[in-house]
Amino acid sequence: MLTLQFVPYHEVAQLSSEEKISKLLNLVKDDKIVLMQGRLRVTEETKLIENTMNEINSKFKGIEICSINPKKKNETFSELLKRGFIKVLMGNREGLTIIGPATLVKEIKRDPNKIQLLARELRKKRNRRR
Repeated sequence: MLTLQFVPYHEVAQLSSEEKISKLLNLVKDDKIVLMQGRLRVTEETKLIENTMNEINSKFKGIEICSINPKKKNETFSELLKRGFIKVLMGNREGLTIIGPATLVKEIKRDPNKIQLLARELRKKRNRRR
């Protein structure tokens, strides 16, 4: 079974970078594809990948990660100013980040306004009797 877990911005906003990375990595290690509101900072994404590399073993093969942040073209100065003001007050809620275990996610394709996630075929474990 494929499980998607939505992580709203308010669940990670007050966490330190280490706590946020740990939370996300634990969800992915439980074979969940995480849909997180907002984006990680570049340093957080780098640290997530570094921590993932340290956790790789025969059961956990790594992660696939992708962020999308659709932006309006030709925004006026007042629209830019308003968006910047809201960002200061409410945090960086813009965008969406997808993180999934490499054993489940075959590929993530991105363009400016959409993400396509290609999942690996899930095989049922058979109980063989001898």
